[in-house]
Amino acid sequence: MLKRFFHLKIAMDTMLIFIVIMASLLVQACGSSTQTNSASSVVVSLSSYLNNKGTGSGPGQANLDGSGYSYPANQLPQAGQRTLNGISYQFPTSGSGADDNVVALGQTINLPQGNYQQALLLVTATWGSVSGTVTIHYADGSTSSASLSVPDWLNTSGVVNTSYRYTPTGIDQEAAHIYAVQVGIDGTKIASSLTLPSTARPSPNQPSLHVFALTLQPAVQGYSARVLDAHSTTKIMSGTSTTQVIEATVENNGTEWFTPSHPTRVVVQGDGIETVVPAVISELGLGEQVIVEVGIKKLASIADGTQISGMVVAQTTGGSANRFTFMLTAGIAQYSPTDASLSLHQAPDWFDNAKFGIFIHWGIYSVPAWAPVGKEYAEWYWNHMNNKQDPTYQHQLQTYGPNFNYDDFIPQFTAAKFDPKAWVQLFNQAGAKYFVQVTKHHDGFALFQTQYSHRDSVDLGPHKDLVKELFDAAAQYAPNLKRGVYYSLPEWYNPAYHSSGAFSGGPPTQYVTGQQIPYTGYIPVKNYVQDFQKPQMLELVHNYKPDILWCDIGGINDSRTVFADYFNQALHLGQQVTVNDRCGIPEHDFTTPEYSSFSNLVVQKWESTRGIDPDSFGYNAATPDSAYATAGQLITNLVDIVSKNGNFLLDIGPKADGTIPAIMQQRLLEMGAWLKVNGEAIYNTTYWSRASQDGNLRFTVRPNQAFYITSLVKPGNQIVVNQPVPIQPGDVITMLGYAGGPLHWSQQGGRLIIDVPPAAQQAGQYAWAFKIIWKSR
Repeated sequence: MLKRFFHLKIAMDTMLIFIVIMASLLVQACGSSTQTNSASSVVVSLSSYLNNKGTGSGPGQANLDGSGYSYPANQLPQAGQRTLNGISYQFPTSGSGADDNVVALGQTINLPQGNYQQALLLVTATWGSVSGTVTIHYADGSTSSASLSVPDWLNTSGVVNTSYRYTPTGIDQEAAHIYAVQVGIDGTKIASSLTLPSTARPSPNQPSLHVFALTLQPAVQGYSARVLDAHSTTKIMSGTSTTQVIEATVENNGTEWFTPSHPTRVVVQGDGIETVVPAVISELGLGEQVIVEVGIKKLASIADGTQISGMVVAQTTGGSANRFTFMLTAGIAQYSPTDASLSLHQAPDWFDNAKFGIFIHWGIYSVPAWAPVGKEYAEWYWNHMNNKQDPTYQHQLQTYGPNFNYDDFIPQFTAAKFDPKAWVQLFNQAGAKYFVQVTKHHDGFALFQTQYSHRDSVDLGPHKDLVKELFDAAAQYAPNLKRGVYYSLPEWYNPAYHSSGAFSGGPPTQYVTGQQIPYTGYIPVKNYVQDFQKPQMLELVHNYKPDILWCDIGGINDSRTVFADYFNQALHLGQQVTVNDRCGIPEHDFTTPEYSSFSNLVVQKWESTRGIDPDSFGYNAATPDSAYATAGQLITNLVDIVSKNGNFLLDIGPKADGTIPAIMQQRLLEMGAWLKVNGEAIYNTTYWSRASQDGNLRFTVRPNQAFYITSLVKPGNQIVVNQPVPIQPGDVITMLGYAGGPLHWSQQGGRLIIDVPPAAQQAGQYAWAFKIIWKSR
């Protein structure tokens, strides 16, 4: 697995997210929305509130964060009204001597009085992420409040992104960002003003919230839908073999809920296509947004991949139709090994809905199974033992002697007790929906049959195709489990691999003397990528037909050719597959932060990975059971990640004989027991577009069905939610796992208050999920 000091890759991931988001913005820029029952956005001038200059035309000209750093003016939108993410904002003057943002110090901003659904703000934070409360004041004297959580300006891609920033004296090659956030407003009342959170004035190590622009989205009287975005996809609708998915983002911008008696029906129109599966929105609160899927088919006379003018029509019973025009790609064309072609691919619905998977790090490193606890990855044993300054070197020397080389562990990797049926049944009991097996780690030892090397588990060690045995067991005993393969593109000591850094290539050397030693099982090749790496990857694609191709490290590669082959095979088979972001090329379906997460919602799909071990993916025999993550910690990880649009890939490290350590089995079973009760708040949910969190609370939505509030701490007598959750009088709140019936709830000052009786408090463990059931009206 990727070494700790490679965590700088997360910064690269955010740049890739930026590429995807900018591509999305280009699509939106080509679209337009029209409707008869609509009102234009209201842009609010902040000129009288500006109190900080954060943008300059050169080093030292501005001071956003109190330490002399600033945005470069030439990479920000020009001053004036600008459309970002489909919303019109008044972007402040930048690069001059004038202030251009509002540091939030509790100011009250006067609004043009009116009925609004949302306040839309362009914001950023300095010196860490910032959370606070925004208060909306109404003409009748009442107020409502909502929590606001804003990432640090260097954290993750936003709607405005720069590739560098200015320092007091020069240029820092670090991307900086401005984010779009929304604050819900009660559209049935006349709003008069908005009070910002109170944060610190900019100074080093003092988190501050900065506001660049404010726009209000009016509420349309009655029933009204607004299509915010639409784009074609390469996804096939579930349960079909040819129905292409078109995604559309729809907002309820009226003053009435969408209900089963007043639903919104969404179709796609265009020459040569027809809607065969319309989307129906039967529950959506005021100001809420939902991404829907519309299934289309094209005429046989139209070639796959043809660009046509399309239109999304959203019609609400009792309201006017809203139309959004965009360029549509009809049919899914064969992929070619180019960025333009591969970038069209995206993660399938099954991956987004699965939420929880199992990672398996198992190989030669499982024999020594050692690393300094909580400090290093055990699967990096070979690399660490070659560093005489590393504790692993001393461990190897003292335990095995100066003449025992890493490859001498190969005969001890027996897999003698490997029970693939028991493994997949355990994954099922854990509530996992997919697994990813390491098929070759950085030590170059393959766990599958390969004709391009004898350094594999068929020719050596167990003398078994371990990947095939696990995949076959999953197909027979757990057919619901999707199957993935991990593949390390480089190898530390392969004689044909030549690069720099930690992966400089081989041949291997004796760890004490430094003399060259054989690379066991190696078949000489002239070109590492073309004669070995790419052919091995294609063996995995063709022979095992994985649902996930999970690369690691990147480096030199021909992944574009592999991707095109993989995607085209899936098209032929009717299989929905996905790829991660570590294959050495920009194209990917999801990003992969490691032993970390994001502090806020990330719209681009992502997957967080970690081991049950505190700092290792491979089995570390030195780790005491007491040091392993608890079930509560892992479930907190899962709930938090899912609320922010991520999946959780939790790793186990089997022993060399194929047994899964008891502590790991216990943790998986504990997670499975929790998911059996609370899984509906996790599986098949989506993120809430307004907010992912409120203190220790996390939010998920099951479209058209329910809204979930999950507390990461044991609740007291009440749960208080500051966010404007979608609920109406007559709706019912229950707690999953509590058989005592509906809970009493009320609303006060825009807050939702749920009474939690003692029996309910005691009914759950680890995390407590509350379900808002929308009652038909």
